[in-house]
Amino acid sequence: MTTGTAPRIAVAMKGYPRLSETFIAQELLGLQQRGLGFEIWSLRHPTDGAKHLMHHQITAPVRYLPEYLHDDPRRVARGVLGALRQPGFRKLLALFLRDFARDRTRNRLRRFGQACVMAHELPADIRHLHVHYLHTPASVIRYAALLRGLSWSFSAHAKDIWTTADWEKREKIADAAWGVTCTQDGFRELGRLSDRPDKVSLVYHGLDLARFPPPVPRSVRDGSDPADPVRFVTIGRAVAKKGFDDLLAALAQLDGELHWQLTHIGGGEMLKALQEKALTLGLGDRIVWAGPKPQDEVIAALRAADLFVLPSKQAGDGDRDGLPNVVMEAASQALPIVATDFAGIPEFVRPGVEGLLVRPGDIEGLAAALAELACSPQQRGQLGYRALARLTGSFSAAAGLDEIAARLLASSEDVA
Repeated sequence: MTTGTAPRIAVAMKGYPRLSETFIAQELLGLQQRGLGFEIWSLRHPTDGAKHLMHHQITAPVRYLPEYLHDDPRRVARGVLGALRQPGFRKLLALFLRDFARDRTRNRLRRFGQACVMAHELPADIRHLHVHYLHTPASVIRYAALLRGLSWSFSAHAKDIWTTADWEKREKIADAAWGVTCTQDGFRELGRLSDRPDKVSLVYHGLDLARFPPPVPRSVRDGSDPADPVRFVTIGRAVAKKGFDDLLAALAQLDGELHWQLTHIGGGEMLKALQEKALTLGLGDRIVWAGPKPQDEVIAALRAADLFVLPSKQAGDGDRDGLPNVVMEAASQALPIVATDFAGIPEFVRPGVEGLLVRPGDIEGLAAALAELACSPQQRGQLGYRALARLTGSFSAAAGLDEIAARLLASSEDVA
């Protein structure tokens, strides 16, 4: 790879850094380790109070666009005036007006303003733009690239695939040089809208196993001892697509003689409602709401647990998971996985091999799967070590990082 001293790629995302987006931090660190020069552009400032170790290891410069245009009107004015002098302004204006006719929102106006600022402030040596998420971040990058006459590419993940209108996805894919996505589910959806069969590729995030210690010996807890309950852990933002409401309902159905404790790691808009529901169901003293945690504390929680559970489902607005990184992180510690047969999860977890899968929304099935593994430490051990073998054998991050780094390098050199 190259080791040029000046950044040649701009990598953009909605917010940076974020505790919930370890897959983005892993990719940025991997690109840095492969010698790719880049800088980070974020549409908003971070809201998490902590960072992962990876965030501290990433040395690329970070630039923040004004989240709301009224936050920095002078900067926005300079960007718009600068855009008027760009050769791509007329093309951008025509594209923006077409988009705005179909999406008359303040959000669309904000993306136009952010794109003008970005195009005005991009260093001259930036030759290619790459963006995580195909919804609003890709709008900014698409507009900025058109203004500056640059190529751009995307990594699509989950919500951006399932909540963005078909017309917008289709047109963004056509304008992009190339794109990647991280599940078969998303790959099929974007392939349906692509202008070329080779425009979008499937590249799993995988896991950088060097960041994770080897698993500890698993316990023989079977839920019979109230002083040493079997330990469940779940990780994810408290949003509808994670299915935590179903998890609480399933836990309420477990036999009263089964002794268990659940630890939830993550923040999110539904957290208070979930806590209140847990109290209503009489589960309050059995659940630890740990809040958002950095990677080292997440790993510690996984090592202390007996099984990992994540009952993902489709949210009311169509949002759904991809292949959650936390599933693979659980596998790194040889934890058996109880999850739903939905989205990208069955691409990693095979029923009865690495874990147990139930239908989304099947509360009785979820309760039965939890009860089955809670009472059987031997079965948990077998599933957990198969999950670890699946991770190390087929889902290492290195191959995907090599592919993305090579593509980004080639894209920057094409216009150098």
